[in-house]
Amino acid sequence: MALRPIVLMGDPVLRETAAPVESFDERLRALIEDMFETMYHAEGVGLAAPQIGLSERVLVVDVRNEDEPEAGRFAIVNPEIVAVSRETDKATEGCLSIPGLEESVERPAVVEVKGFDAEGRPFSVEADDLLGRALQHEIDHLDGVLFVDRVSPLKRQMLLKRWRKLQEEVGL
Repeated sequence: MALRPIVLMGDPVLRETAAPVESFDERLRALIEDMFETMYHAEGVGLAAPQIGLSERVLVVDVRNEDEPEAGRFAIVNPEIVAVSRETDKATEGCLSIPGLEESVERPAVVEVKGFDAEGRPFSVEADDLLGRALQHEIDHLDGVLFVDRVSPLKRQMLLKRWRKLQEEVGL
């Protein structure tokens, strides 16, 4: 396992549509382990391969809590949203590729995602709350979409201005 550098907003890979994974091999399993390690090190709850510079349709999420220590940890290869609820909810989101920015984002309240595990076995998961939000956020990354694209134009403009200021202050 190895920590991978997280790319920041402005890197072109974050705006690409990631390529489907075709080989379910040891390289993929090592990538997934590296992604989990990188996500935990950065104290995130989700990470998509483009965020470490790889245009591949792979994501990891871990929203486990003390009440459900076995539920909420997934690696999904070639994920696809197959159903969404009509009901939506708003919650604050941040992103490991845009550190220091957060904003309220409206998304479907429930989502069904299908994909494959690291061994190539198909599965699906119906998710709401934080897991549903995290899956939608990470799948957006695989489609070249950032959470700042999901807010109003005025809020986006304010966020981008704040991002430029952070980059100048911190040297990002």
